[in-house]
Amino acid sequence: MAFLSEAAIAALGFARVGCNVKISDKASLYHPERISIADHARIDDFCILSAGRGGIAVGRYVHIACYCSLIGDERIELEDFSGLSSRVAVYSSSDDFSGRGLAHPTVPEDLRRVVHAPVSLRRHALVGAGSVILPGVTLGKGSSVGALSLVRGDLEEFWMYAGIPARKLRPRSKDLLVLEAAVLRRESSQEP
Repeated sequence: MAFLSEAAIAALGFARVGCNVKISDKASLYHPERISIADHARIDDFCILSAGRGGIAVGRYVHIACYCSLIGDERIELEDFSGLSSRVAVYSSSDDFSGRGLAHPTVPEDLRRVVHAPVSLRRHALVGAGSVILPGVTLGKGSSVGALSLVRGDLEEFWMYAGIPARKLRPRSKDLLVLEAAVLRRESSQEP
């Protein structure tokens, strides 16, 4: 995988970009002026980040694996240490498919019915491959979602979920908080 140089990343005009950020040269980024990316984040091949008015915020130590899409008009936030496995789709906007309005951006706006709501992945939230996250969802701190799941409601902290729709399965270990502290200690010891 080829990553953009620091100069190429700076030239894109992000709202903010941290240090040691890796972005594939095959990623598609729309409205980078509405996207902020913190330190040690990585965005892989064929990802689409399309920031609407609410923008996209990517925290520290976040990985967005290949073929992911983050799309919508409201804010999408991935807090520190959260991550998306391959082919995850995160939507902060979605057409209403009930038939009470037309769908798609090809028709006049006043004839459409679109649901807009922010999406947030709290610290250490992880989403398995092929999953879909719908508008208005918050994945609680330390929650995880199994592959091929549909998340249409909020998830509780430190629980594992899976299915269509995603259902609560079992608690998730909090050992990762000790490991996070180790990463942060190492990071601070490397600063001049």
